[in-house]
Amino acid sequence: MRAISNPPNPFESHHRELLEPAPAVRLELYNDATREILSRNESPDLPFRWSLNPYRGCFHACAYCYARPTHEYWGFGAGTDFESKIIVKRDAPRLLRQLFDKPSWKGELIVFSGNTDCYQPAEASFELTRSCLELCADYRNPVGVITKGVLVLRDLDVLQRLHQKAWVRVYFSIPFADDAVARLVEPHAPSSRKRFEAMAALSDAGISTGISISPIIPGLNDEDIPELLARAKQAGATEAMATLLRLSGPVEDVFLARMAEAFPDRISRITHRIREVRAGAMTDGAFFARHHGTGPYWNMVEQLLAVAKRKAGFAALDDEAVPGTFRRPGAEQTVLF
Repeated sequence: MRAISNPPNPFESHHRELLEPAPAVRLELYNDATREILSRNESPDLPFRWSLNPYRGCFHACAYCYARPTHEYWGFGAGTDFESKIIVKRDAPRLLRQLFDKPSWKGELIVFSGNTDCYQPAEASFELTRSCLELCADYRNPVGVITKGVLVLRDLDVLQRLHQKAWVRVYFSIPFADDAVARLVEPHAPSSRKRFEAMAALSDAGISTGISISPIIPGLNDEDIPELLARAKQAGATEAMATLLRLSGPVEDVFLARMAEAFPDRISRITHRIREVRAGAMTDGAFFARHHGTGPYWNMVEQLLAVAKRKAGFAALDDEAVPGTFRRPGAEQTVLF
C-alpha cells in the first residue's frame, strides 16, 4: 500500500508534519457504536430516501470517492485513513431488526450502500451485508445494491429470495473499460472484467442488474462509455446510469495528487476538461448540478451517452415504482386467525 497521506482535517485543531518519509499504510479496524443503522437521504436529486452502510471508510481506495470527507467527522483523514481505517458496524443486523419491528417502519426501499461499498473485503469476514440482506428477505423489504465487489456472488441465494418475495436490483459501478487504468484509479477494487463477470452471473440467475458509469471523469474515461454500455448489455444489465465526477472538499486534493502520479502526461487535459464542464470551477455541490456538467463538451458527453445507450439496447429510464412488499414474519398467520 502507499505511504500515509491525508489532507488536513478541518475538524482537528492540530496538524502534524512529518520530518521524514511517511510510513506505509496498514489496515486497522474499529468498532462503531452507532444506535441507528439507516442513513436518511435529504438530497432531492437522489432517487431513494434510505441507505444502509455496514462500514465507514472503504478499502477499495478509489481516488475520486465522494465519501472521503465523512471520515473526517471521526477524527481521521480523507486520504489514506479513509481506505485503511475501516469502521465496522457490528450491530447492524440487530439494529435493522429493531427498526423493522417498529410500527413506524412501512417498508421503503433500502439502498446498500449510499456511501461506502457494502461488499468491500471486510465483508468476507464480518458478513454484515449478508445478515442485513437476510433480514430484508425475511421481512420482504425492497433492496437496491450498488457495488464494485464481486463478493456479491456469495449472497446469490439471499438475492434470489429477495427477488422472489420482494424487489431487488444490483448495480455494478464500472467506470473504466481498461483494467490497467482502473487499477490506477481504483487500486484495491476488483477488475472491471471481474465486475462484468459477476454482473453476468447474477443476470443469468434472474437478478435484475444495472451498470453505473460513475463517475464520468472528463478527459479520462468519457471515451469508454460506448464499450462499457455494450459490455453491460451483453452481461444482462437492464438499466444504465452515469454521473459526473464530484470533487467536494478534500476529495479534490486526493484526486488530483493521485491522478498526477498515475497519469502525468494526461493530468493537464483532465483538469482542463473538468473545468470546462464545471464553468471554470473544479466542482459544483449544488443539488441538481453536482451530478451533471454544462457547456459544449458536457453536451457532447451526454449525446455520446444517449446514443451509446440506444445502440446497446437500453431503454429510457422510467420512474419505476418499487412494490410495497414489506411484511413482518408471522403477519400472514395473524391475519388468518
